Amino acid sequence: MSDPPIKPHSSRKLTIAIDGPAGAGKSTIASRLARKLDYVNLESGAMYRALALKAIEKDISFDDEAALVKLAQGSRIQLEPVVGGNRTLLDGHDVSARIRERDVTEGASRISVHPKVREWMVARQREMGASGGVIMEGRDIGTKVFPDAELKIFLDADPVVREQRRMAQQKIRREVAADVAAELRQRDQRDRTRAASPLVAAPDAVVIDSTALTEDEVLAQVEELARQKLSQN
Repeated sequence: MSDPPIKPHSSRKLTIAIDGPAGAGKSTIASRLARKLDYVNLESGAMYRALALKAIEKDISFDDEAALVKLAQGSRIQLEPVVGGNRTLLDGHDVSARIRERDVTEGASRISVHPKVREWMVARQREMGASGGVIMEGRDIGTKVFPDAELKIFLDADPVVREQRRMAQQKIRREVAADVAAELRQRDQRDRTRAASPLVAAPDAVVIDSTALTEDEVLAQVEELARQKLSQN
């Protein structure tokens, strides 16, 4: 059953930033809220994943910042809205499924620590969301990409719960569950301690802990916040 649209009190379009660690539910909430508002859902993580995939294909080290920036400058990464999220195109090719695989996920986390890579990504993301009417989720949207966003959400959850969600989402077998959990913890550490745009809640963000909440309950909270913003003059 699809989510019914929200009827705004005005014609203005919000910019909504949703940040948080892996497994907190950012992508799902952003996608569902975008459908309700008839907004574009910009998934920043998919852009990093696409670049990581190209680095894998071109045999470029995740640690070579200069080579990664050059690779990015010669790449065309597009997000096309579809039911349930986005379709990710890399140089015109649909890579939506491939970028969800473990090697690309790990690569995206590693390339995201490079300041010049993030600088390039932020510039592209700002171009994509310049007109408003967008919901962008990631790890530095409210602090770096759209610091003036009208609504900022920081979605978090207990690490164990996030690990369980990620394994269920990716249908991971029990025999590799420990490895995936370790990778998620390492990714958390990189995201929170990197020098360039570390994962932190913006000072004016609304923090929602989804540990004990259902997806519908989280969506209801975020939807109410959006309604409040849309009702303001």
